[in-house]
Amino acid sequence: MVQQSEIQETSSMGAIWRVLGSLKAYPWTSLGALVSLLLLTLANALTPQLFRWGIDRGIAKQNLQIVLYSAGWMVVAAIARGVFNFGQSYLAEAASQGVAYDLRNKIFSKIQNLSFSFHDQAQTSQLLTRMTSDIEQIRTFVGTSLIQVIGGIVTLVTIAVVLLLMNWRLALITLTVVPLAGSLMMRFITRNGGLFQQIQQQLGDLNAVLQENLLGIRVVKAFVRESTERSRYTSLNDSLVKANMNTIRAIRDTFPFIFLLSSLVTLAVFGYGGAQVIGGEFSIGELVAFNSYLALILQPILLIGFAAPAIASAAACAQRVYEVVDAEVEISDRPGAISFDTCGGRITFENVSFRYPGSTTEALKGVSFETKPKELIAVLGMTGSGKSTIMNLLARFYDVTGGAIRIDGRDVRDFTLKSLRSHIGIVFQETTLFSGTIRENIAYAKPNAPLEEVISVAKTAQIHDFIASLPDGYETIVGERGIGLSGGQKQRIAIARTLLTDYSILILDDSTSAVDAKTAAQIQAELDDLMRQKACTTFVVAQRISTVKNADRILLMDKGRLVAQGTHEELMQTSSLYGAILESQVKQKAGV
Repeated sequence: MVQQSEIQETSSMGAIWRVLGSLKAYPWTSLGALVSLLLLTLANALTPQLFRWGIDRGIAKQNLQIVLYSAGWMVVAAIARGVFNFGQSYLAEAASQGVAYDLRNKIFSKIQNLSFSFHDQAQTSQLLTRMTSDIEQIRTFVGTSLIQVIGGIVTLVTIAVVLLLMNWRLALITLTVVPLAGSLMMRFITRNGGLFQQIQQQLGDLNAVLQENLLGIRVVKAFVRESTERSRYTSLNDSLVKANMNTIRAIRDTFPFIFLLSSLVTLAVFGYGGAQVIGGEFSIGELVAFNSYLALILQPILLIGFAAPAIASAAACAQRVYEVVDAEVEISDRPGAISFDTCGGRITFENVSFRYPGSTTEALKGVSFETKPKELIAVLGMTGSGKSTIMNLLARFYDVTGGAIRIDGRDVRDFTLKSLRSHIGIVFQETTLFSGTIRENIAYAKPNAPLEEVISVAKTAQIHDFIASLPDGYETIVGERGIGLSGGQKQRIAIARTLLTDYSILILDDSTSAVDAKTAAQIQAELDDLMRQKACTTFVVAQRISTVKNADRILLMDKGRLVAQGTHEELMQTSSLYGAILESQVKQKAGV
């Protein structure tokens, strides 16, 4: 348990050092904040000496001119403090905004490059929390807490030197508070770093429930589960409050002792320093200045103390952010990868096996087949038979765990990902639309496509008439996640989006499952000629035999294995499974 805590503490502090290292990208802003901080410390250190001068040389000796001079210089020092304080705050905040900007870009860019296997296991809510709340905590640390800590340390060193020069005996009494308070701060940070990470984790869990509820609000209402969802959210909210209360209790157990130390030191300075004044060893002005320095030396200790929770929280947040930034990209270009420019149409699966990350069973088991140029291949099977997995492997969303996939004799892993995927047009089973207009969604992969091309593919996808009937036509704004469009309309927009790409291989993954049979037949008829003209090979993944019966060849999948292949007529004669699927669908259509 101790070893795990030590490892976690080391990794958290390592993450904080990485955050500090990112300030190198803003050298002049960071240097300006540091210089302003040093000048502010100097102005603060000079002010008590002006008091001492005014009291000992002016008031005590009834010299009005010295009093006025000291007052004037105090005004100058006050103005300087204001200017330098603003400078250090402004520049530190500017640097922190830059660090936050860079981290947001880094984590977003990394998410774009991470493989499907990462997104299969990562919670969207946790990623959102890391990109928003965690980075905001880091920004606060860089812009506020860091400057407090550096300023506190500089002030402590400066004032300690001045106090030792003024009265080393009294200074030693005063400075005893520094190591004692410092040890309390270190104890607080080391003991509670994991607690702040737990809070961010629970905040992510709470956001997960919120996200699920917002996305599934129709389901919640349809099944009258409002009270259950409210209870689930309240339970997690209670856990988050309890975790936050634990941090408050940790603060309660630390900071009162620091305040007590400061009070005791103040009392000791007043007693010992007062005795020296009475004994003639110390002037009243020096005692006033010393007491002013006492406040200056206690203030940074308290500021560092108040910054400690923010530092601990920022360390936990930085560790969570860098977990994503440092996540391994499992699917990437091989050294010397070449561009995929031409496709002859010979796609070969050689004894391909595959297991999804975290799964105990294989999704594909020894699948082998080879396509011919311009061939229309249908992949058929029951739910969970491995149909979509074949398509995911072809586009290298995952890499095979056994065997190889080749295009025209070359392993797909030899091609660059960008060139491979840009020449594979895919219509996914689950349709995703983005905020923007219908035209922008269709032209997603080809933003500069002329309207004529957009209309052409929309006609092929049997969606043009519907779009033309809308008041704003192709400029109609799509609601969040395509709200306002039916499942079939969204699928047809997705088909049009894919047809507009520069594809060589076309994959239709159950792309008409939400479309009625008549429209599906119309889409299929429009696609037939287009697929044979443009695509070197086309894969149609489906569960309905009516969708694939005209294919050149049908691959029949069952429990991850390729159990049969051939034309519709051949499979009718040779495959009992194919016949059973056809029979069940005929009965379903007849309402039996």
